Amino acid sequence: MRRISPFFTWMFVRIGFSPNQLTYLMIVCGVLGGAAVAVTGRGVAGLVWAIAGAVLIQAYLLLDCSDGEVARFRKRTSVTGVYLDRIGHYMSEVALLAGLGVRAQGAFQNGGYVELGLLAALGAALIKAETDNVVVARAKSGLSAAPETGDRALRPESTGLALAREAMALLKLHRIIGAVELSLLIVVAAVIDHLTHGLTATRFLAVAVAVVAVLQTGLHFVSIVASRRLK
Repeated sequence: MRRISPFFTWMFVRIGFSPNQLTYLMIVCGVLGGAAVAVTGRGVAGLVWAIAGAVLIQAYLLLDCSDGEVARFRKRTSVTGVYLDRIGHYMSEVALLAGLGVRAQGAFQNGGYVELGLLAALGAALIKAETDNVVVARAKSGLSAAPETGDRALRPESTGLALAREAMALLKLHRIIGAVELSLLIVVAAVIDHLTHGLTATRFLAVAVAVVAVLQTGLHFVSIVASRRLK
């Protein structure tokens, strides 16, 4: 998206959008993307809504690139903009994961998939909160936002934990709960479900993201506490 965002950024500048207006649009696209995937529908309608959700998430990603580019071009970067950007990521990922749970449940059916979606959404929000609160904790302690040792501070002090962290990073399982990757996986699951006339693939995906979100929440917390980020 970074390759095409400058063309849209030029258009947004010409139209007169402010950086914060683009960030608000980003939030709207992200939340609507989550709402779209929640619609199952009958026949091809469920597939169409899944694709619509993925398109909205791609628009969310585009606007996430362009708001910063417009801010830098106009020299209008601000604390408010950073705050809105962070909140936008929280809201969009939570909406998409919750929407997946609703989609997996199906209309007027039971099964606990809505709860799994909400559990995954809570996990995604906590992971972001764990990261953001490193900066909060350092600021309240009178330290700079970033450790002086840079990226070395991310590495756990325990060799065993450091190796485990690197192994998990190689597997890239955490990307399954990222909005962009997840929206595409939802489309793949929707295609399979459309061909098989069921919700098996979507339900499998809902279980997978809930498991990954819970594991990632715990592992991320351990990784932070065991590293030099809080020192």
